[in-house]
Amino acid sequence: MKKEEFTALGISEELAAKAEAASLKELEGYVAKTKYDESDEENKTLKKAVSDRDKQLEELKKSSGDNEALQKQIKELQESNKAEAKKHADELKELRLTNAIKLAVTGKVHDEDMAAALFDRSKLVLSEDGKVAGLEEQLKAIKETKGFFFKETQRQGYAPAGGSGTGTANPFAKDTFNLTEQGRLFRENPAQAKELAAAAGVTI
Repeated sequence: MKKEEFTALGISEELAAKAEAASLKELEGYVAKTKYDESDEENKTLKKAVSDRDKQLEELKKSSGDNEALQKQIKELQESNKAEAKKHADELKELRLTNAIKLAVTGKVHDEDMAAALFDRSKLVLSEDGKVAGLEEQLKAIKETKGFFFKETQRQGYAPAGGSGTGTANPFAKDTFNLTEQGRLFRENPAQAKELAAAAGVTI
């Protein structure tokens, strides 16, 4: 945790600074789960590759007496290894994209799996440093068109009876529950009423 987070809990500036230092030291050896998953996947693939290569060498030894058969087998192995390398690269890319998308929506939406499915992976570009270009742009577009997926008590374009302006508290939310405003919304704008209800986790 950062110093500001500790002070927000009512801890003094001096103690907050010490707590921040202790927290940073504790996290020095921490590895994010997404990075661990990626490393674990690579490790498993490498172990399998070594095992496969050992088997291939044994097969080559058996064919060493027949040059034509040996050349054919070598060619087949080269093609097979090339295909396996591509398959592994594609699987690792998908894993990294999945992790990046999950990190982008975690804590921001009602259903992370459903929100993650809205991303167009073909338009996401994974760089060598692990960053994903186009992710923030798609997240912004999804938020604009599918706002009800996001955990928000503020809904743009909604104004209560007798009021003006936008961004009024969601009348379906637990903390701002308002039956009068709900009824008005159902009469005047059923579609928006359903979106606000969905955003608050209310089934209609």
